[in-house]
Amino acid sequence: MITERQPDSILWNALKQGDRRAFAELYERYYRTLYNYGYKLMPDTALVEDAIQDLFVDLWRIQQNLGEAESVKFYLFRSLRRKIHRLAEKENRFLSVDLLTSPFRSDTTPEHQITEQEHEQQLVRQLAQALKQLPERQLEVVMLRFYENFKTGEIAAIMGITDKSVRNTLHKAMTHLRENARYLAPFLGLLLFFF
Repeated sequence: MITERQPDSILWNALKQGDRRAFAELYERYYRTLYNYGYKLMPDTALVEDAIQDLFVDLWRIQQNLGEAESVKFYLFRSLRRKIHRLAEKENRFLSVDLLTSPFRSDTTPEHQITEQEHEQQLVRQLAQALKQLPERQLEVVMLRFYENFKTGEIAAIMGITDKSVRNTLHKAMTHLRENARYLAPFLGLLLFFF
């Protein structure tokens, strides 16, 4: 019997054996994350929901032919991106990325938290505005790297480009942000530390 907190790899293998509960658990576990990523690529609720549904229908349909997945999240992101591209091409639409979520958290006193939250909200708005000025490809690489924590090789596979292209695109994006959003310098310094 599959329990709620099983590792993705266990659920994946159970899905390959036709386990409906494993399939449902993967869907529940990843739906919101996939939706958020898909909506950033194409801000069209119906199209994103269709793409996610198509993705999971395909998973169930080809379950016995699924290969091993080192990272189920990576597999799902890459597959969803392809689905959205295909659906967008059918409708002659273009992908866009919209990042408005906050990467910040705070665990201090209530008074300090209020002040910090106001400051963080301002920084998030400024960062979102600066990110919107990036070309779509640069924005997608930044989102996958810093918001979804994918590695360079995984981003390359998701986007269908080389590792070097990912690194170059990320470098260009960070340079653009440093030059055009000096007020975010401390935050960008942290990001570059992890880059």
